[in-house]
Amino acid sequence: MLNVLFVTSEAYPFSKSGGLGDVLGALPKSFPDDVKTQVILPYYSTIPEELRQKIKPLKHFQMWMSDTLHYCGLLTAEHEGVTFYFIDNEAFFKRPSLYGYYDDGERFSFFCRAVLDSLPLLDFTPDIVHCNDWQTAAVAYLLKHQYRRAFPNTKVVFTIHNIRYQGVYGFHDISPYLHLGFLPSDLEFYGKINLMKGALYAADLITTVSPTYAAELKDPYYGEGLDGVIRHLDQQVVGILNGIDESIYDSKTDPALFVPYDNPEKKKVENKKALQEYFDLPVRGDVPMVSMITRLVEQKGLDLVSNVIHEILQLDLQLVILGTGDAIYENLFRSIAYNYPDKMVTIIDFDDNLSRKIYAASDFFLMPSKFEPCGLSQMIAMRYGAVPIVRETGGLKDTVTYFNPKTKKGNGFSFATYNAHDMLFTIQHAVSLYHNSPAAYKKLVKNAYNTHFDWKQSADIYLSYYNKLME
Repeated sequence: MLNVLFVTSEAYPFSKSGGLGDVLGALPKSFPDDVKTQVILPYYSTIPEELRQKIKPLKHFQMWMSDTLHYCGLLTAEHEGVTFYFIDNEAFFKRPSLYGYYDDGERFSFFCRAVLDSLPLLDFTPDIVHCNDWQTAAVAYLLKHQYRRAFPNTKVVFTIHNIRYQGVYGFHDISPYLHLGFLPSDLEFYGKINLMKGALYAADLITTVSPTYAAELKDPYYGEGLDGVIRHLDQQVVGILNGIDESIYDSKTDPALFVPYDNPEKKKVENKKALQEYFDLPVRGDVPMVSMITRLVEQKGLDLVSNVIHEILQLDLQLVILGTGDAIYENLFRSIAYNYPDKMVTIIDFDDNLSRKIYAASDFFLMPSKFEPCGLSQMIAMRYGAVPIVRETGGLKDTVTYFNPKTKKGNGFSFATYNAHDMLFTIQHAVSLYHNSPAAYKKLVKNAYNTHFDWKQSADIYLSYYNKLME
């Protein structure tokens, strides 16, 4: 029996702000029975009440950090065959959001030390501690440098979900929480502490969420200042493509849809009609609906879209944008939708049920990211028969193949250069195929709908690396 403990700042359905929550909700339950997986995360006050009722107190203890004695509660719950543990401290985690606070460095340094101090209270010793992103990076560093005697045989895996966010703080801001008397070289980053850098040097294995992203991280354009570290540790870095939980994103059973379906050719148009009525758009079955469900930030290619938005809206299509983000993009797309009421809708919100309705109604899904470590939205879109239009970067390049109308192979459209007019040309090509080659378009939709990204294959790859570490 292999014991694996996943350490994360979020995991669906208990907490989620993006793809990290989806991954840690799905991956741990995808391993075979001879792998015992458990997950530990903060006990946020935002956990839904129906789930909170299932979470039971286990132990509590006190912990010295920064000359202060902190309370730490340990709670537990079973969910879909996986044991979840929760670290409780109301001062740090009873807040309306998961992130975005001035003391996030302190909050997650506390969480990481509390995780390690909790391990002796559990009924198992992990063979593998699998940390995820900067919020858990201190676990990897502290396990190697301060807790190694207690856990001499435990191996550490660290996954980079997005290298842009590294946990960089002033030395005096969080050194008391890490019990540091000086700034060691494997944490130092331009005179500050870089938690992710420390985790990279401490980990026995570094993974990223797609093969292409693993290669991109060696490039200064993508590496966010850590490309040299990635190149130095190249033999320990591997890209493993994320998956999605296909039992959640299933057009046949999804209760959020206007009309569930197992054949997008026959029923998708009914969802489009219902969504057009819902948004007060002209009800047309012969117009392609293009959607974006995204954070409204530059990383997601919103600058490209804004540069050619009027040219896009000259095409015979309808555009639906759902998301929240930077005020400049929120206001811009609101105003443009106001001026094109028959062609565009902008919803500034994060609404999971509405997003599924949009996926199911859309003919195309636009995702022109500047960089995308893996991306789950393009995978979800295909599960509802929405054809992705993406830029060839990270996981988008690994999951979307350009459709060739002659061979009838491929599941979407893509462009390589980060350029607004390259994107516009690709959208024009997709819309032209929809209007002028209905047979080819139907085959393309079928290809996309039948593309699977189940977690089992990825879990098998992770397991092979876990076993190598234990040899």
